[in-house]
Amino acid sequence: MKPLKSAEELNRAMEAYADMVRRICFVHLKNRHDTEDVFQNVYMKYMLYEGAFENDGHEKAWFAKVTMNACKDWLRYLARRKWVPLELVSEEKEALDDTSTEVIEAVWGLPEKYRNVIYLYYYEGYSAVEIAGILGKKENTVYTWLARARDILREKLGGEWA
Repeated sequence: MKPLKSAEELNRAMEAYADMVRRICFVHLKNRHDTEDVFQNVYMKYMLYEGAFENDGHEKAWFAKVTMNACKDWLRYLARRKWVPLELVSEEKEALDDTSTEVIEAVWGLPEKYRNVIYLYYYEGYSAVEIAGILGKKENTVYTWLARARDILREKLGGEWA
């Protein structure tokens, strides 16, 4: 059996990354209940993770990537069950920070690859080089996806968008 991380390690990781993990989950899953389920799964994976992190940035990137993959797995699970909960976005607005609902909804409407790079770049502050490492893509691919996502958002929202 794999050794579990200590309570101190778990508490430190939760203090450092819980908000980011919840935001990533919410952006992908769009409801609080699924977000909490996936949140727990991510931290269970952390508890069982045997590897060592080079630094805090590596650990943060690990959480971002594991969370996105866990969300994809969760959505595949729901698709296989042929059941997706229909909840109103307005019920979930209070879970978001002071971010414009219109912008968030436009970002949610992006294809997944664009949504991921926009989220990591603008909301988590990663550079394109770091995003390329997290997603396992080439740096130029990330730049292209950012440009295309900005074009789509500019068209949807009208006017200038980053």
